[in-house]
Amino acid sequence: MTLFSIILATFLITLCVWVAVFFIFLKKELLSKITIFLVSLSAGALMGGAFLHLLPEASESLNIDTLFGVFLLSFVSFFFIEKVLHWQHCHKEHCHIHSFGYMNLVGDSIHNFIDGLVIASTFVIDFNLGVATTLAVAIHEIPQEIGDYGVLVHSGFSRKVALWANYLIALTVVLGGVVGYFSFSYLESFLPYLLPFAAGGFVYIAASDLMPEIRKETNLKKSIASFLVFILGIFLMYSLKFLG
Repeated sequence: MTLFSIILATFLITLCVWVAVFFIFLKKELLSKITIFLVSLSAGALMGGAFLHLLPEASESLNIDTLFGVFLLSFVSFFFIEKVLHWQHCHKEHCHIHSFGYMNLVGDSIHNFIDGLVIASTFVIDFNLGVATTLAVAIHEIPQEIGDYGVLVHSGFSRKVALWANYLIALTVVLGGVVGYFSFSYLESFLPYLLPFAAGGFVYIAASDLMPEIRKETNLKKSIASFLVFILGIFLMYSLKFLG
């Protein structure tokens, strides 16, 4: 059942590409209004997943110094990777696009594979932890996939090719999940370190890529609403602690 849960969870993650298609084909004005709330929900879910699920679980196996040392190493590593590979998670139509369409695919495949490993590892530890991690990743994937689609189109891909390329790359999360499950016995001693590493990545994406977009909103009503949606994302992660 654990392997089935991992495959199902990671496959559902890939469907976020098609959910993103729905938003892509909305009218530009409506998409612009919705995006800020998608980003807010994503940021809250990532923060909640990191601080309410991944770090508490890791604290049962690691001492505090090691826990936050790995967390900090992860945060710095994601910053370095973004600078070197230009992992820019654009959430608006007008992004600074350069000639790194293929690099974007490579970066996303690595990112998705790691997500699969993390999801598999958390399901093996505890079903509820796996569900929480899957949901945090899934909520983040929608605005990210919108951005990735835009990167590919502006890099010269046709709309159809960009869509299918994005989905094929998304399938690497399933590969990561299967590899994570079958290699768990070999990686079990390393697993406690993977949780704070994943948490550091969650927090980096939320704090560096998503929250600055939320902060750009100048309309008072939308700012308050987006903040409440951000809190909703955290609360959603909190409520998952009581599943089952």
